[in-house]
Amino acid sequence: MKIVAAKKILKANDQLAEENRHRFHAAGVFVINVLGSPGGGKTTLIEALHGRLPIKRGLAVIEGDLAGTIDADRLAARGIAAVQIATEGICHLDANMVSAASRELELEKYDWLFIENVGNLVCPAGFDLGEDLRLVLLSVPEGDDKVIKYPTVFQSSQAVIITKADLLPHFEFQVERVRQDLRKLNPNAPVFCTSAKTGEGIEEIATWLANAATGR
Repeated sequence: MKIVAAKKILKANDQLAEENRHRFHAAGVFVINVLGSPGGGKTTLIEALHGRLPIKRGLAVIEGDLAGTIDADRLAARGIAAVQIATEGICHLDANMVSAASRELELEKYDWLFIENVGNLVCPAGFDLGEDLRLVLLSVPEGDDKVIKYPTVFQSSQAVIITKADLLPHFEFQVERVRQDLRKLNPNAPVFCTSAKTGEGIEEIATWLANAATGR
């Protein structure tokens, strides 16, 4: 019986991720890996940012889901270029999947490429896809204890976005607890409190992303 170490698999992924990153940079596209639980608001956030980011060429999305094309169809209906990855049971995207999907896009046509990862706070955290930065979403209905319960994904992200803030009056969710827990793991990552429904915080994220893209 042959045993292949997980470290070897991750090393191969990281090498391909660097190839992805080089190709993305050569095309002048800024790439954002969006992570979060199912129903956390990933697609909704991308839709909200589409109208607020500085876009000279275009914005495209690579959608990762176990099955179905619901989110990709939803984005396409809004005029956003979308490529679907059906992982068929795999709980995360990897650099190879993203490489194949990105070749379905003419990258030179886009300023921004969002990779909406499979809904999961565990598996995607260990896989570099070649992105410029990683965002992790935490919705108010999920609870404010997730930074402690799932530290790897929060530690490896450049920003945390609390979504569905319009529901704060209806849940025992303490934004300050999230900020305090994150300071222990990832003190340089900002926390944005947002609601796509009301527009709260969306402009702030768009400005932060625009500055990050300019400073790359």
